[in-house]
Amino acid sequence: MSTYSLSDTDVAHAASRRQGRALRDFVRSSGVGGVAGLAWIAFGLSCLLWEDVGDWARTHSLGIGAFVVAATILFGTFAADYLGAAGRALRLRAPWLLAIGVVLALWEVATAKFAWLPLPFFPPPQAIVEVYTDDLPKLLDSALASAKLQLGGYVIGAILGFVTGVAIGWSRAVGYWVHPVLRFIGPLPATAWLPIAFFTFPSSWSASTFLIALATGFPVTVLTWSGVASVSSAYYDVARTLGAKPSFLVLKVAIPAALPHVFVGLFMGLGSSFAVLVVAEMIGVKAGLGWYLQWAQGWAAYANMYAALIVMSLLCSSAITLLFWTRDRLLVWQKGTVKW
Repeated sequence: MSTYSLSDTDVAHAASRRQGRALRDFVRSSGVGGVAGLAWIAFGLSCLLWEDVGDWARTHSLGIGAFVVAATILFGTFAADYLGAAGRALRLRAPWLLAIGVVLALWEVATAKFAWLPLPFFPPPQAIVEVYTDDLPKLLDSALASAKLQLGGYVIGAILGFVTGVAIGWSRAVGYWVHPVLRFIGPLPATAWLPIAFFTFPSSWSASTFLIALATGFPVTVLTWSGVASVSSAYYDVARTLGAKPSFLVLKVAIPAALPHVFVGLFMGLGSSFAVLVVAEMIGVKAGLGWYLQWAQGWAAYANMYAALIVMSLLCSSAITLLFWTRDRLLVWQKGTVKW
């Protein structure tokens, strides 16, 4: 009888501990989300309580938008258990939402309200919002032009780099002739070829495409070559034992095994291509975000410049996310073998 009572007491204590942990976890996660909502409320109040030191037309709209974001955060935080994946994602990002709200509130106070940071070099948040509302067509046209130019050069560079890397890693003869050229051209920054490119190619668009392809192709070539060369010889021996031809060894053994290295090269090439994109558009191309940045700097329109930088960051981040998604789909069969 005493044994049964002791076991029942243990179960009660375990249930109480689980409830306590669940309550602490809820308070901890909800606490961060609640503070994040309060930070956005503070940002909205900072927009509406004090007069601006300058003339910005979007201050009231920005304050109302901050209150809407705060309400969304608070609702999503306390109703996260009923929102499923969306609620869990919101709680996971609550620290970032808190940090963004604090930064925006401090930014608003330091620029629009008390002018602690000098204008026009540090415009307030509402000035950037005004760019997105008043100059949106030009900004979207520039973003579209940059996306077309960057995508064309990146795809060309990735394909040529992949083919060249496979050829070097598989064939010693190809490696003998191509490797020295690669060692000579590859370490040079793509922007160093600007004068030659704009003199050689018939248009600034084609010259910029060549420079972006060059910046992308080198890391893709090197990493693909490394991946093909590092494939274990045991894989080839097993395939040859089963009667595989050389084409099968390349397409079905070497390339799949080298794909993790290929994607590392693609990620590196993506960052290099964006850097070259901005420089090329600033110098020769008459459209794009790089051209927009130069135009904004020439007119001292720093709000436009920061707005363009945000758009460029979003484009690069979206490209990286898409590349991660592609990698996860293509290499799903290597989970557990390849370190992710």
